Amino acid sequence: MIRALSLLVCCLPVLLSGCAKQDSLEHIKASGKLQVVSRNSPTTFFIDRGDPTGFEFTLAGLFAAELGVELVMTPAFSLADIFVTLDRGEADFAAAGLSLTGEREALYPHSSPYYQLRPQVVYRAGSYRPRQLKDVEDMSIVVLAGSSHSRSLEALKQGGFATLSWREVDEVDSMELLELVNTGDAELAVIDSNEFEVQQSLYPRLKVAFDLGSSQDMVWYLPPETDNASLLAALNEFLNRLAADGTLEKMKEEHFGHSQTVSRIGSHTFNRNMRKTLPQYQQLIEQVALEYQIEWPLLAAIAYQESYWDPQAESPTGVRGMMMLTVPTAKEVGVIDRLDPGQSLRGGARYLKQIKRRLPDDIYEPDRTYMALAAYNIGRGHLEDARLLTDRQGGDPHLWSDVMPRLPQLQNSKYYQTVRHGYARGQEAATYVQNIRHYRGILEWQDIARSKSLPPIETVDYLPSVIVGLKLQAL
Repeated sequence: MIRALSLLVCCLPVLLSGCAKQDSLEHIKASGKLQVVSRNSPTTFFIDRGDPTGFEFTLAGLFAAELGVELVMTPAFSLADIFVTLDRGEADFAAAGLSLTGEREALYPHSSPYYQLRPQVVYRAGSYRPRQLKDVEDMSIVVLAGSSHSRSLEALKQGGFATLSWREVDEVDSMELLELVNTGDAELAVIDSNEFEVQQSLYPRLKVAFDLGSSQDMVWYLPPETDNASLLAALNEFLNRLAADGTLEKMKEEHFGHSQTVSRIGSHTFNRNMRKTLPQYQQLIEQVALEYQIEWPLLAAIAYQESYWDPQAESPTGVRGMMMLTVPTAKEVGVIDRLDPGQSLRGGARYLKQIKRRLPDDIYEPDRTYMALAAYNIGRGHLEDARLLTDRQGGDPHLWSDVMPRLPQLQNSKYYQTVRHGYARGQEAATYVQNIRHYRGILEWQDIARSKSLPPIETVDYLPSVIVGLKLQAL
């Protein structure tokens, strides 16, 4: 009996260790993968030019790099799905632009705050603008289902605004809310400030009525019922360090600090650059265009749209050079130095030609060029998604005039969830192509004006006297 008890005491630590939960940080390092769940939205995680990007993707990627593991980011298509994924232990944490609420805090471990957002009430300009909360009690309001904004409205209703009512939309992207307000199907929407800033260019009639309460902290949530202590400590140290050294602030500025439109400067500035900057590179552009059998004004217009003819240009997402090539694209087309203007131009020309060759044979010029330009900007997969939407809606997927208005739909969850490649900056791609067409037209006109023959020298002395008299009268 004593021997049996001794044996049990000796084996107890082993049995307990076998039942203990595995340390999640050790599991991540052992597996070589960091599993993160996010939202497919412009402020979190999406595919751009064939490569994943977004604020949350970039931030989580830095953390994965520090651990020396691969980031595997999986999109969810509703807020509820994010927390279901955590409940099932199918992700190491959620990086999805989620606010810290009391209800979530009670159920899920969370990181230190790394961003602050302002909940905003959005309305359509030209309609009644509420100035404060008491003005919205009898108005139709929409919010994302399961969002912190829904919880805030519930608390306000219980706190004295008894007639306050709203409708919850079961989506993961606030664009659906903006669409409802824009079409008049709702009077107001409550969304986060960064999401409205990013998407307002699509809805120029929508404005901020007022901020709903104070700013809210954004955090990463971890799975419950998991040994997260080491992972949570590592996350907090990482986020606090990036906040202290200015990296977080720089990332926020790059992703949310300003809403760029593709047509960033006016015709006056383009003409000035055409006179001052283009002459430095025109001979090279013409040579590369000849090599790849592309009209030189088209190649020049693309280079201007991409970089303003700046060989040292670099975007926040890491594309570089006169033709703004990504690292994978540069490798694909054999470019070693993206900052070399000759290599960049040749790489961009080669890539455009490859895209054109891969388009369906029954797309003809000039639509073939326009669609290739859209794919150059947004990726061929997203272009095919837009063509699919065009076909579904009764348009002709072979015509740019029909495909172009469908590209912005790739920013609307109502549509992008029904296609293969998900969210994309479709409005930007449509504007990108139209800008290039505009710039090419100007360059072609200038080229015609420069190349046309001079008028013949008048030789009045050799003309018959009757014709000379008529000519003089006309003058």
